[in-house]
Amino acid sequence: MISAASTTPASAEPGTIQLVFDGGCPFCSAFAAMGELRGGLPQLRIIDGRADHALRRQLKARGFDLARGAVLIEGEHCWHGAEAVQRLCAQLRPSSTLLSLLTTVFGEEERSRRLYPLLLAARRGALALRGLPVDPDDTARLSL
Repeated sequence: MISAASTTPASAEPGTIQLVFDGGCPFCSAFAAMGELRGGLPQLRIIDGRADHALRRQLKARGFDLARGAVLIEGEHCWHGAEAVQRLCAQLRPSSTLLSLLTTVFGEEERSRRLYPLLLAARRGALALRGLPVDPDDTARLSL
């Protein structure tokens, strides 16, 4: 597993939880920002995996492909995709109505697993509208 200390210098603090997300996706960015600002987890750090090439490649080499979902890193443990969102939502203490709704919906493991493909579909659509590839490592731009 990847340890938080080995992924990025900003994560060297013990007890830090890192959410590595696709900063090219407006939905992912909004969720990550809400989680950090209003989630009641001061140890949560969000990282734009699309911008952090070295971290993204390191995660991908270990089987955590950002094109298939966000990655949550806590110490030596990593969660990917639906499991990452579920684990994070189960820990958040939201101070906004929208974040409360999202944590209720995605905080339960089975429901998160069933609904996560819808999030990926929305992400694909949003990236297509922005002309960005689904896989941040894909150098070819989408054309509409």
